Amino acid sequence: MDILINGIKEALRMIIQGDPEIFQVTLLTLRISGLATLLSVVFGIPMGMFLAIKPFFGRRFLISIFNTGMGMPPTVAGLWVSVFLWRYGPFGFLNIMYSPTAMLIAQFIIASPLVIAFTVAGIQNIKPGVHEQIKALGATRMQTFWLLVKEAKLALAAAVIAGFGAVISEVGASMMVGGNIKGYSRVLTTATVMEVSKGNLEVAIALGTILLLLAYGVTLLLTIVQQREAHS
Repeated sequence: MDILINGIKEALRMIIQGDPEIFQVTLLTLRISGLATLLSVVFGIPMGMFLAIKPFFGRRFLISIFNTGMGMPPTVAGLWVSVFLWRYGPFGFLNIMYSPTAMLIAQFIIASPLVIAFTVAGIQNIKPGVHEQIKALGATRMQTFWLLVKEAKLALAAAVIAGFGAVISEVGASMMVGGNIKGYSRVLTTATVMEVSKGNLEVAIALGTILLLLAYGVTLLLTIVQQREAHS
């Protein structure tokens, strides 16, 4: 119990005193996870809407693939990214292994299936006939897209929250493709694991507390936006 209390005190000390290393690690964590979430939304929502409203052969198979991807272990995503980015891999010439860019790619792969699956469910949950009514009114593709987004806004907000929650908390993929390099690719999750392995439990608890506060803060903002939309 004393370790837990001391860890929380250490977290408060780091925050109040503005520990430069913790600030750098926290900023990188937010930057990578935030950008990965944004990219997964830009890619995932249109893809999910396409799968939800466009009938074609193999659609159910693709949806099942993305539904399965919702439970994909981060280490598997990290393994596949590693295979492709290793020096002798197909994209080894890019020389981005053990970098924030590689971590961004891995987190994008983790978040995208969640965003796509939530979007499919949200769009398919719209009242039958709404899409046909929109088309009948002569709406363009872009107008149709935004009208459907408006109809499924709560589900899409949940997709964003789920995607961010998945990447802000993952450690396996970030460790595998980022290398946990101090001052370069170290984020809160990998730093926490490192401190546990070193036996610095109080510091690990402090880092974990900061991570929880960061995740809660961003999720709270997204939830406020979601609930405002629910009552608008």
